[in-house]
Amino acid sequence: MCSIIGYSGKLISAAPLLVESLKKMEYRGYDSVGIATLNDGNILVSKGVGKVAEVDKEMDLNKLPGQIGIGHTRWATHGSVNDKNAHPHYSCSSNIAVVHNGIIENYQELKTELTRDGHTFKSQTDSEVIAHLLEKCYQESDSNVKETMMKTCQALKGSFAFVAIFENGIIAGARFDEPLIVGISDSALFLSSDVLGFLKYTDKSVFLDNGDIVIIDHNTYRIFDLNKRIVARPITQVAWELGSTEKGKYAHHTIKEIHEQSLTLLKPFQEFNDFQNFCEFIRDASNVYITGSGTSYNCGLLGKQLLSKFAKIKTEVIMSSEFQYYSDSLEPNSVVIAISQSGETADVLHSVKKAKENGAKILSIVNVPTSSLARMSDSILTLNCGPEIGVAATKSFMGQLMLIYKIVNILSSGQMPFDKFNQRNLLMMVKKVLNSDGIIQNLVSSLDTNIKDIYILGRSIHYPIALEGSLKIKELAYIHAEGIAAGELKHGPLALIDKESVVVVLNPTDETYQDVISSSNEIKSRGAYIIGISNKKNEVYDRFVELPDVDSYLYPILEIIPLQLMSYYLALKKQVDPDYPRNLAKSVTVK
Repeated sequence: MCSIIGYSGKLISAAPLLVESLKKMEYRGYDSVGIATLNDGNILVSKGVGKVAEVDKEMDLNKLPGQIGIGHTRWATHGSVNDKNAHPHYSCSSNIAVVHNGIIENYQELKTELTRDGHTFKSQTDSEVIAHLLEKCYQESDSNVKETMMKTCQALKGSFAFVAIFENGIIAGARFDEPLIVGISDSALFLSSDVLGFLKYTDKSVFLDNGDIVIIDHNTYRIFDLNKRIVARPITQVAWELGSTEKGKYAHHTIKEIHEQSLTLLKPFQEFNDFQNFCEFIRDASNVYITGSGTSYNCGLLGKQLLSKFAKIKTEVIMSSEFQYYSDSLEPNSVVIAISQSGETADVLHSVKKAKENGAKILSIVNVPTSSLARMSDSILTLNCGPEIGVAATKSFMGQLMLIYKIVNILSSGQMPFDKFNQRNLLMMVKKVLNSDGIIQNLVSSLDTNIKDIYILGRSIHYPIALEGSLKIKELAYIHAEGIAAGELKHGPLALIDKESVVVVLNPTDETYQDVISSSNEIKSRGAYIIGISNKKNEVYDRFVELPDVDSYLYPILEIIPLQLMSYYLALKKQVDPDYPRNLAKSVTVK
């Protein structure tokens, strides 16, 4: 959530570059936007509520003059969604402006002190205290930006990445538990929360460590730690292609990324992934835990079942938001497998930090090999599926599944076959399921527009997919959806089923098939409308989505695709934007 961009250079004027960069990072989720530029010693701020293009059109953001500037998209945490709470925030004298990601836990205490000192606040945000604190320290240090940043960061408690622009033309940034990256080109320097903010101009990046402070003075940058020592951080060349951030022939990023699964399916198996090293950590562990949030948690649940069934390895899957309450009781020689698309999810990072403090080894499955999570890990596997712009995870979930299957294959010594033959065969089957796009679209068009409840049933390895499918429907279409273990129907959920209910059953012809048919008949007798996703048609289904025949353990990879497509077309039916669901963000960087 929330995006930061800072720019100092000679490429073009700052404002149009900042606006363009913020558009590249829209996938992170936000409700307001603003920029600040420096012109003739004056800091100019323009901001408002809405999408980048809307605010730019209304306020001519891109016409602010100046070669130096900062920009931000905000996702509200402190204070309502309005122009005053949008970033950037000024200091009292308007000689400093700030953009900030994260949460300042002691902002109320700081605000009280600063107000007592004569500072006047214009917003309800925690972020504004940074601007006023910088101003106070700037005055006390005789305009020394390094001293100002040091003192300010030492006073802040919580998580933050912030970038400040000063009247003297210096841009400074700091990070603590929030991502901040320096972009380096021949004629410009950038500060951003995401490499996509500057990837059009340079692929050379410096990933700041926790506690780093960076000062950009025109065409030079210096990095300090909180002890005022200059530190060197390596320059990394990032490799994501810009083309994958465009929609191409598709109406939305979400549908594009669903279809891209046929292109990204085998990407995790390229040479850079060291599966043997990753799996050795698991083999040597006395206890194995899996943690993740949302979609990644659902992937972990499937991983638990496959590891138990084929590799005879017992694992415990814990939501990252709950993990902190377990971490103190981790046994010696434990391994934690952390799954995160962005590698910047606050709950996951907090869990991993606590686990490391208690002596656990950290393995991570990520899409961004330079992310905070990856850099905290003892071994990583990367999805390599490129940028995922749609907020709801689709192709990244598929990538996570593929890595889990490969891990299980190795740890089971091939008891669950997943060699190149299986993978190529699976790729053909995925393409077949993606070709059912029109069937799903037609199915959704036949459903009542005012549908209020959708239930998805699955047993065994299909249950995590039921949870993931229901999550997608909630995220994209704002319809109450619930994934249910089919065997639990009589233990409560059956009370909810009536003729207004739509029930999707995940029912390939494996060991769960007949039991799910029995549950479907129970549901049918209550008048519910049943959609069957299976490789075998049955008269109990009102509508049928056909899956190709594959080995039974591979069906989860196929059956998620119809659920993703259904979620997308339900969103269109509800006339909501599937790329940017309300109240949600791609990278949840605050707890």
